[in-house]
Order: sequence, then structure tokens, then C-alpha cells
Amino acid sequence: MPDTHAEQMLVLKREYLIPCVYHFYREPMVLERGEGCYLFDSQGRRYLDCYSGVGVTNCGHCHPDITRATLEQAGRLQHTTTIYLTEPMLRLAEALAGFIPGKCKRSFFCTSGSEANEGALLLAKLATGRQDFIALSRALHGRTFLTAGVTGLAFWRTDPEPPRNVHFAPSPVCSDCPYRLRHPECDLRCAQEIEYILEKNPGRVAAFIAEPVHGNGGIIVPPPDYFQRVRAILDQQGVLLIMDEAQTGFCRTGKRFGFEHYGIQPDIITVCKALGNGLPIGAFVATDEVAEKYTRPGASTFGGNPVCAATALSVLGFMEQQQLERTARGNGRQLKDLLETLQRRFCLIREVRGLGMMLGAELVRENGEPAAEEMDLLLETLREDGFLVGKTGPDRNVLTLMPPLIMGQVEIDALGTGLKAAFTKHFG
Repeated sequence: MPDTHAEQMLVLKREYLIPCVYHFYREPMVLERGEGCYLFDSQGRRYLDCYSGVGVTNCGHCHPDITRATLEQAGRLQHTTTIYLTEPMLRLAEALAGFIPGKCKRSFFCTSGSEANEGALLLAKLATGRQDFIALSRALHGRTFLTAGVTGLAFWRTDPEPPRNVHFAPSPVCSDCPYRLRHPECDLRCAQEIEYILEKNPGRVAAFIAEPVHGNGGIIVPPPDYFQRVRAILDQQGVLLIMDEAQTGFCRTGKRFGFEHYGIQPDIITVCKALGNGLPIGAFVATDEVAEKYTRPGASTFGGNPVCAATALSVLGFMEQQQLERTARGNGRQLKDLLETLQRRFCLIREVRGLGMMLGAELVRENGEPAAEEMDLLLETLREDGFLVGKTGPDRNVLTLMPPLIMGQVEIDALGTGLKAAFTKHFG
């Protein structure tokens, strides 16, 4: 039966939204409610959410404790700006400094990851007096002019001409090495490229920005020694390291933050998404040495919003209480086992990769071409069967799982059954 409500919403979308706003699915549903690991549409159908709104609802949808904190604050004070003192914002800054391992402790709050990355890049320029940046070829860092400029993925860089002060280094993709080398014999040739860029641009580069794990780039996990080599190269030239933790932060990878997997310490980290568990909040957080360079007056109209800050405080408390780092490690191992079992049966799956509950299965045809159409077929079938998954990668051919970290055994078993059925239906 046609979903007339969805058809009505599509009419409104086509008439009133800018055409760049796209959606998944040929016949999209209208989502109306969320509870735990599940979403419900306007027809009352239930879906197991295996994408968390692109890594946002790490604590699940509408958890009563988090929702209560939101509503209580909304009933007291809904808005002030950063030019006034509010306890939720300041308590959140204190809690965030304690939640982040290492020396990053000074926060500037904003409303999104794009804003956070834009602010981090500005701070790097102020702290170093330099103008240039290095980013990775498969990175996605935001939608603003400069953050889109340091985005390497052509799919997401609307402006085809990045700013001239941005230099791109190859992403550390061992399964698709541009130099046709193998790790560790390669001696991290991809990291050496950063050194070559610095040598060609002496005294000009302020910072290198990177995701600990490429999200939209296809769930790419660098070799374990990659960031240590990069950190050493940057230190030799006085270049700052910015880690974009938009998708990897807040226990998603089995640690509080993705950078912890590599034994390094960033100068600036950026956070958003899961910090608000659905409410709009972002921040860039820096060490004392870097933060002290930003002294000219700065403000954000909605940065540190009391409702968002109170919610984020509740989120941090929930993550600690529920030990979501440990949960993500355990559940992540099970989910990865599911994908690897499918890989052994279906040759379409070239590689399974990821950390914690941030996982991807790259789909490739026998002739080596990216299986983007097959990915779309699976996406549609899984939706029909009640599962919402993601797709990432430069060719949009990586089946991506980033479910709420509270997912339990019942949901894991159901997802395993659903994935097996979908692959068998089309490729078995």
C-alpha cells in the first residue's frame, strides 16, 4: 500500500528544500519516533537503527534519563549566549576536560562539527601564525567553506576548487595503496608524503587535520604506527595536530576517543554528534599552550546553549555509568564476526574493517569494480526487512554499521539474521 504521508512529505521537500538535501531510499519513509535502538515511521513500522543518525545516538534514542535532563533545563532556561555565564556550559567544560584523556582541556562550544572544525583551523592559524593546512584524500570535515576545503572526498566537496592553502596527502588505505606497497615493508610511504609537503612549503603549514578512522571515507583504519610517525613529522616542523572526533568520539570505537588507539596526543580535538545524543552541540578543545593564543573576543550565539549543555552532561554521565567503552568493544567484536562470516560466504565482500562499533564491509565485484549498485540493493532490502544501515566510501560501496552502543544480544542476533537473509536473497 502506498505511503500517502511520505508522498506528501516528498512534495514539501521538493518544493521548499534546496535540491542538495538528499535522502536514502527510492521510497523513503517518514520517521516519527525513536526508542532505544529502534525507530518508528508514520505507518507504525519498526526499524532496528544500525546507523545512529550517522554516529549520533550512541546512548540510544530518547533515553528517559537523558530526556529528563533536557526537559528539566528547557523548563528553567532555554537560551543565553556565551557572553553570559551559565552553570550548564561551565560544568560541561569541566566534565569534558575530565572525560578527554591527555592535555586537551580548554573548550569553545558551538553547534556542529563543521563549526568545531572551522574554529579549530582558525585556532591553529592563531597559535602558529601560519596559513596552510594538510588534510587527507578521503577525509570529510564539514560543510562550511574551509571545512569543505579540507574535505578530500569529491562526493562531499560541493565546491570543486579547494582553497589554495590546503594540501592533500594520501589517506592510509592499506587495501588500496596508491603506491602498490604493503605494510609494514612500505615504511609508511603515505606518512612520508606529509613530510614532503612540509619540505615544499617551509614555515607555511599551521596544522594537519585528520579523523582517527575515516567515516564517510569508507571506515578506513590506519596502520597502528601511522599516527605516531605523523606526529613525529609534525613535531619536527612545529605543525599542530587536529583530530576530528565527530564520528569516532564518545566510546564509538571502543575507547572514549579514537586517537587513544594510536598512543598519540593531539593539540586540538573537535567533538560533536554523540556529545548531544541528538541535540545540536559541538566544540573544539585545545591544550593550554594552544588555547592561550586565542585572546581576541569571540562568541557563539548558540554555543554552550544551556539545554544542549545540560543534555551533554547527562550523556557523559550515562556513558561512564554504563561503561559504553567496554560495551562497544564487546558488541563490536560480535558485529565484526558477523560481517567476517558473511565475507567467507559471499565473495562480494572484499574487506571487513573498523574499530569497536564503527564497522564497514567493502563490496567489490569480481572484476574489481566498486559494487555501488549492489550496495543500494542491499540498503533497500534491509530497509524493507526492518534494518537501517549506512553506506560510505568514495564510491558509496561500503556497507556501514554504527548502531547505538546500547545494542544488546537480541538486536545483534536479529541484525545477523537480517544481513544473512539480504545477502542470500541477492547473491546467494
